[in-house]
Amino acid sequence: MKIDVFPALELPAEVAVAWSAVQAGEPRLDSPFLSPQWAQAVARARGPTNGARVAVQSDAAGRPSGFLAVRKRGSTAMPVGAPMSDYQALVARDGFRADPRAMLRALGVSRYDFCHMLADDPAFQGCARGRDVSWVVEVADGYAAYEAERKAAGVGALKDIDKKRRKVEREVGPTRFTALSDSRADYDRLIAWKRAQLAATGQTDLFKSAWVMRLMDELLETRDPAFGGGLYTLHLGDELAAVHFHLRGGATIHGWLIAHDPKFERYSPGLLLFQDILKSLDDGPYKRLDLGAGDYRFKRELSNRQQGVMFGFLGAPSVSTLARTAVYGLREVAEALPLGPVSALPGKAMRRLDVLRGLS
Repeated sequence: MKIDVFPALELPAEVAVAWSAVQAGEPRLDSPFLSPQWAQAVARARGPTNGARVAVQSDAAGRPSGFLAVRKRGSTAMPVGAPMSDYQALVARDGFRADPRAMLRALGVSRYDFCHMLADDPAFQGCARGRDVSWVVEVADGYAAYEAERKAAGVGALKDIDKKRRKVEREVGPTRFTALSDSRADYDRLIAWKRAQLAATGQTDLFKSAWVMRLMDELLETRDPAFGGGLYTLHLGDELAAVHFHLRGGATIHGWLIAHDPKFERYSPGLLLFQDILKSLDDGPYKRLDLGAGDYRFKRELSNRQQGVMFGFLGAPSVSTLARTAVYGLREVAEALPLGPVSALPGKAMRRLDVLRGLS
């Protein structure tokens, strides 16, 4: 069994090509967050001490067949790009049994913490400490077919969005949608709205980290349909009402950062913009809009497929693994107790600490 480890920015071109080919052949792996381009974009944004490494396991014939990208920090590893990464997986060719423990040994770490691992990833079965669901909108047959399918399923969300569109056009002005906008002013407005949201809800301001802004700035400028960011905007009359910044790659657009002007709240401009994006996919290479994890009504109603994700860790016997096991044990005990919101405090504290670890 041969395992090579490369700094993300020194990944040989032929290995990156093999990685992308594995992704293209496995629909469940079709996410820009699981691509070599993501690992390399994060490494560039973080700079020389980025810690981004890729373990590559070859098959018996010497072909690169398994790929695990991590950010190495001392004796532990985290997902590349965390907390901005919405998916993780050990990207492996169909039928190839990759060995994640051997990959961790090759990387020189004793523990790998993950937060949005694909729940059907065979390499990490038994490592989950909790699960969630990501919501996916499949539009491979076009928007009209998707709309008919949602109607047949008894979901009235799209009809409600149409009503809101007519209402806002009567009361405010015509809607104007722009796909892959290059407006720096609208991009800056999105960041300002997101920072205000984070402050209002007591969450960590991700955008204080210089590497996060460098990453987003690079993605904004990247127009390659195979990988890059995508700024989508909705104006009501002459005013900017909603902005989305998504990650593009393969056949997927991944819903990433969304915000809107609070004064237009009653018109649900964010949902109007989602509908415009879905309609625009008829004319391009993308066949799905991944809305990510989070149990929101609009995600449940718009989605027609689910993708399970899990959080947890894989570790070899070590002090750091014992510490992580103890923390999860405390969390599980607290969450099992009938203490209402208090039961959730250890989990919230753990997630916040992991966000800060990722940003640092």
